[in-house]
Amino acid sequence: MKKSLGQNFLIDFNIVKKIVNLVNIKSKNIIEIGPGKGALTDEIIKKNPKSLLLIEKDDNLYKELNIKFSSQKKIKIFNSDILKFDLEKKIKKNSIIFGNLPYNVSSQILVKILRFKKWPPNLTDMIFMFQKELAEKIIAKYPSSDYGRLSILSSYRINIVKKFLVSPNCFFPKPKINSMIIHLRPKKEKIFKIKEVTNLEKITNILFSNKRKMINKNIKKILSKKNIESIDGLKLHLRPANLKPEIYYKITELFEKK
Repeated sequence: MKKSLGQNFLIDFNIVKKIVNLVNIKSKNIIEIGPGKGALTDEIIKKNPKSLLLIEKDDNLYKELNIKFSSQKKIKIFNSDILKFDLEKKIKKNSIIFGNLPYNVSSQILVKILRFKKWPPNLTDMIFMFQKELAEKIIAKYPSSDYGRLSILSSYRINIVKKFLVSPNCFFPKPKINSMIIHLRPKKEKIFKIKEVTNLEKITNILFSNKRKMINKNIKKILSKKNIESIDGLKLHLRPANLKPEIYYKITELFEKK
């Protein structure tokens, strides 16, 4: 059992069913990140998807999955690290992604998807399991203690449909932490015209680099005085967490026009 991959296998069948029942799988293209021993995969197959793509990094689990699902023509299994895998290219129209994500890289996996070139993407839904603390940061609303870079980035591109907690007792081995399932959908409409989502990342990174300090100094590295004054609600004495997401999107727009 390689600890580095954060392998705590989901063994609670009620939770497995609850996850899979969040969406209609019949005749859809499904992608599963980190299927592990295939607990979720088994349930997905019962719902008759059009195709199923599994991405498993662990060599031994990959071999086990190949043996387990050898008779299933719909299933394609990749022995690959999701962070190096060209996910955007592999996603067919109207796909749904499931992921019981390895906790140490789960935020990187989410950000990888948020950076897709084409938006809205070929995805209709994403259902991910995160460590509860991280999940709170993703879904945090302004203003709150969890509000920050991740929630600003997430709320630019995705809506939260549903969420529920998963107890450590649902896993083997039992982790020391609580988990949360979040059902996400890509936002279709664009209110702000940000060309590259990486610029939004850049802006939030600069401004949140000194979380406790006023944005005064850092904002001047990004925008001219005239631009700063043109943004409603942007006050130099505020701290990064006191700015609404919309202000970050506006800053990014102006930054891109420079």
